[in-house]
Amino acid sequence: MKSKTIVESEQPLLLSESRKQYLFKVRLLKYLYEVDAASVGEICKALSISTPTTLKLLGELSKEHWIEKRGFGKSMGGRKPDLFGLRAGSLYTLCIDIELFSVKMVIMDNVHKESTPIITTVHTLSKDRQGIDQVHQTAVALLDQSGIDKSRLIGVSIGMPGLVDSFQGENYSYLTNDIPGKTLQHAFEEKFNLPVVLQNDVKGTALAELRHGLALGKKNALVLLMDWGVGLGIIMDGKVRQGTSGFSGEMGHIPFIDNGDLCYCGKHGCLETVASGLALAKMAKEGILSGKNSILAELSEKEIDNIEAEVVIKAANRGDQYAIKLLSNIGTNMGKGISTLIQLFNPELIILGGKIAEARQYITLPMQQAINTYCMTQIREKASIVSSELGKNGRLLGYATASFDHYFDSLLKELEA
Repeated sequence: MKSKTIVESEQPLLLSESRKQYLFKVRLLKYLYEVDAASVGEICKALSISTPTTLKLLGELSKEHWIEKRGFGKSMGGRKPDLFGLRAGSLYTLCIDIELFSVKMVIMDNVHKESTPIITTVHTLSKDRQGIDQVHQTAVALLDQSGIDKSRLIGVSIGMPGLVDSFQGENYSYLTNDIPGKTLQHAFEEKFNLPVVLQNDVKGTALAELRHGLALGKKNALVLLMDWGVGLGIIMDGKVRQGTSGFSGEMGHIPFIDNGDLCYCGKHGCLETVASGLALAKMAKEGILSGKNSILAELSEKEIDNIEAEVVIKAANRGDQYAIKLLSNIGTNMGKGISTLIQLFNPELIILGGKIAEARQYITLPMQQAINTYCMTQIREKASIVSSELGKNGRLLGYATASFDHYFDSLLKELEA
């Protein structure tokens, strides 16, 4: 079954003009999307087109309300050149972040501005595809309330945990299906009648950091997402690396403890069993039930059963020694795992993100101590460890970026064929 193509969907750009002219315009818009703003000279150099052609394209796109002037660039001795950028609200994408127990959604435009509030709904991620309808219904309601011109909606970008093969559009951990030939991407495309980009949540986080966060301009960086599980985004040579099937970065399932606890992946002793949100919740619950002296013991029986990382972090911030100890153990184990990564990849930067990373010094101090213990000095001194500054909804930026990249790349590929 062939995935939905860009040309099959209604185009916001003018298809009535010559194919060559249309191709030039798409290349120009893609370039402006990527760099945010550029001068005529920069456009000519980047796209290898003449100044008269560039001025003609800019003039037509300005009249069609696709681009606008963005002030002035740096002067090289004469007058400052005009800068041109893609007009806000020219294109939109629907971003959906499916987590284990909730779903977040937002519509973003081509300058990554939130065109709707981010909405969060309670939703348990299932193994089968019964939950797709609920996600779709929530998304349709958001689209209807947004008031945006749906002809300018270029696609849907969905991120989620698990073994996600972005190339085949399939998740082998969640929302699986026994019907041959019908991938998860196809299932969502049938619902939305739009092109869908499906990716692992960590890859979305890494792309957000590379294009909008602390990894901007960096060539070699690692992005650690510490939520319920542990995921790794690998940035090498300025690109997010996917691996053969998109499965790169499954750090949480490397062997870590001999004869350790059973992991949900089916193996024993994975890193996630001792350094993740799930591990933290499990250890906290066991300690409370065994009578540990902690303010966490004040939680109700129901709250204990559903304890999350945020609760333990709040207790640590109130000075609870048991909560601080739990977080310290998580940090130490993560630090030992990161030591291996530093020696494998020799990164210049390691960015920490996710719910566990919000523990800040309760995690980072024992983490750094473990890195100092297990990592070679000459290699670790080149790697800076920082916390993400994109906020808890930062990976939605990565999803939006992936959607616009896919739109322009697919359109160019079809036009150039």
